[in-house]
This record gives sequence, structure tokens and C-alpha cells, in this order.
Amino acid sequence: MNAAELVVFILYLVFMIGIGLYFFVRSKGGNEKDYFLGGRKMGAWVSALSAGASDMSAWVLMGLPASVYAAGMGQTWIAIGLAIGYALSWIFEAPRLRRFSIEANDSITIPQYLTNRFLSSSRVLQIICAVIFIIAYTIYAASSIKACGTLFNTVIGMNATVAMYLAAAIIIGYTFLGGFSAVCWTDFFQGLLMLAALLIAPIFALALVNSGTVETAAQFPEHYWSFARDWKEVASGLGWGLGYFGMPHIIIRFMSVRSEKELRKSSVIGITWTVIILTMSVVAGAVGRVFMGEIADSSTVFIQMTRRIFPAVISGVLLSAILAASMSTADSQLLASASAFASDVYKPVFRKNASDREMLWAGRAVVIVIAIIALMIASNPNSGTIMGLVENAWGVFGAAFGPVILLSLFSRCLTFSGAVAGIISGAAVDILWLAFLSGTGLYEIIPGFFTGLLAAAVVSMVTYKHDPEIDALFDRASKPEAN
Repeated sequence: MNAAELVVFILYLVFMIGIGLYFFVRSKGGNEKDYFLGGRKMGAWVSALSAGASDMSAWVLMGLPASVYAAGMGQTWIAIGLAIGYALSWIFEAPRLRRFSIEANDSITIPQYLTNRFLSSSRVLQIICAVIFIIAYTIYAASSIKACGTLFNTVIGMNATVAMYLAAAIIIGYTFLGGFSAVCWTDFFQGLLMLAALLIAPIFALALVNSGTVETAAQFPEHYWSFARDWKEVASGLGWGLGYFGMPHIIIRFMSVRSEKELRKSSVIGITWTVIILTMSVVAGAVGRVFMGEIADSSTVFIQMTRRIFPAVISGVLLSAILAASMSTADSQLLASASAFASDVYKPVFRKNASDREMLWAGRAVVIVIAIIALMIASNPNSGTIMGLVENAWGVFGAAFGPVILLSLFSRCLTFSGAVAGIISGAAVDILWLAFLSGTGLYEIIPGFFTGLLAAAVVSMVTYKHDPEIDALFDRASKPEAN
């Protein structure tokens, strides 16, 4: 156990809780919109880094470098696909989603937006979305909690299960207290820390290798440096980019920005940050292979490389980036799940006259429940790898919601029934492909996404009826906001 690293971790965690307490005190008298969407008052820098940090969980510091370390440069296509998808979502999806969500009765969640987009009183779509949210986010949050356990176990020798409980308690704490504003501001600081860690550690390691200070006898598998061994590796990597169009905890940030002018600024900041992070994540895996040689657990390559290069205090700061990555994603997932349940199930189905205060506490209760279930999954030794858990949740979200959200923003002919068909078929094909056809080597998000797109389009063609009010909403939301 390294005392200096432990002290740094403790100080970092206290700082995160402090942010939650600050926004809890500030939000006295706040309402549901303040808790779940920050009152639509987020600025460019906070929105951009929060969107990026809520996306780049521990897999960007542990999962992706481990994949590159173990399987070679063909895994770079994941980073390329993600960079392309992220850029396209900011440029084309973000401004329209912000406007459409405001026009659609000032919607504060994605399920609420999709229902209001069709001026529907039916709660079917909201309930379906909320169920998928809760299931997928529980798996996604488990990957972040699992990463915290691995980090503490590797660095300070703490029992991995105990470490997971500690991390879950901290994440629950500031999400429970401060809501969306606390999540965004913690994500902002965590995004800066992740960027610093991924820039510093691989560059120092490469410099040491090039200077001859460190000798390495790394063994490389055949075709390790090949970027394209087969078309399925390339297609699956690029397919990751499809997930961004339907990732609720990321695109909800688009809805929270205070103006379209701020949104354009956010897009530049966010895209730049993400491209740098993804590039350096790949570099970390490749440099780690050269610098470390063979290690037993590839998921710890960034941890071991950092600890080998830097003294304890510095390595503690840099390794806090893994805590940052884990927590910045888990908090967003918990909040998105809570908002989906409170706004889209609890109030419309169980308590139609629920007050703002009751809604806030219903959401907070869901934060605790989902975190506990995610903790149970993470602590199960058979739950899979960090990257595997992320991959499964990412695929479900992208396939279920991506096609429908895009069509809702760009096609006036999408219908309520088409949206329901697209979400159900996209999610179903993604899950079935994972269960029965994962051996094909093709990432399940690809067949799931295009099945959802086709189903939504076909059903909409059959059920479309001209509605002047819906068309008027579409026309108003399609016009760019005046600066």
C-alpha cells in the first residue's frame, strides 16, 4: 500500500463530495427541471467537458488501452469510429435536439421528448424507454464501479469488493445531493484530469524508451501493428460511432446548454477534447506494450506504466483520472436513469399529482436502487470485463434510440408508432445478435441500429397521417435560434 497515493485519492474524493454539497445547498427550492437538467443554464466549457467525461468512462483509461495492448492496432478503429460519431452528433444532432426539446413542451428527458414530439398523451413510449434505460444503465454503471475496484486493488491493495462499495457510496453521495449541476461540474474537473493523465503518462513512457533509459523486451503478436486485418474489425470499430446518436446521458447535455451560440462553442471544445483523449488512449495501449512488455492483466497497463514512471504523489494524481473517468460516467448514468423513472414512470403512471419535491426524492431513491444493483453486478466475478460491459450497454442504447432520435429531428413523417417500433426492434435485434450471433465477430450495434432505422421508417410510412400541429412544431424547431 502506498500512503501518498492513498492520501491523494482521499483528497480527490472529498473534493467531489464537496461539489455535491455545494449544489445541494444552492438548489434549495429548486424544481425537477433544475435537478435533472440544470435549468438549461449550462455554459460552453462545462457542457462540452461534461458530455465528454460522461462518455469516456474508465474504459478510455483501462478498457481501450487494454484492447490495443492485447490485440494490436486494429482496435484503433474503435477510436476512429467514436471520434467520427461524436463530431457528427455535436454538429448535426445537438442544435436540433436542443430546439426540438424546448418546442416539445420543454421536455427534460429523452423519453419525455420523444412522446411530446408527437403531441401524444400515451405513456407507452416513455415507459418502454425508461425500462431500457434502467436495464442498460445498470450494466453500464457496473463497468465504472468495477474499474474503481480494480484501481484500488492494484494501487493500494484494498480488497476490490470493498473498493467498489466505497466508490459507489461517493458517486451516490454527490449525485443524490446536487443533481445535474453537481454532475456536470464534477465531470468538468474530471475531464481536465483525464486529459492531463492521458497526455502525460504515455509521452513520458515513450521518451524513456527512446532515450534508452528503459530497456524493453516486449513481444508482439503476429499482425500487432496491422490496422486492418479483416473488414469485420473495421466495421465493428466504426460501428461504435453509431452509439452517440442515441446515448441519453450524453445527448441530454445538448438540451441543457443555455443558447445555440454557446452550443456551437461547446461543439468545438467537446470534439477537440474527445479526439485528443481517444488518440492518447490508443497511444497509451501501444506505448504500454513497448514500455511494460508482458503483464498478467492487460486492463492495468495504464496503472502500472504510470506507477513505474512517476513518484507516488504524481502517480496518485494521474491515477485519480481513472476514478474521474469511472465516476463521471456512473453519475451521469444514475441521474439519467433517475430522471427517466421519476419523470416518465413515477409521475405519469403512479402519482400524477406528485409535487416537485416528491419528484426530486423519487429520483434520488432510484439513484440509490440502481447503484446497489450495479454494485452487485460489478462485484460478481463472472460479470465480464470493463470493456465488455461498456460494449453491451453501448450497443443497446445506440441501436434502440439512435435511429429514432435522428428521424425525429430530420423527418416530419416519423410517427409515434414508428418510434415505438424502431426502439423495440433496434433493442431486440441488438440483444439477440449478442446472445446468438456474437461469434460472427460483427458488433451487434450495427444490425441493431439499421434494423431499428428500417422498422421506424416502414411503420411510419404505414401509419403516417398529416397533423397540422405536429407539422407546425417540426417547422418551428427546424429554424435556427437567433443569436
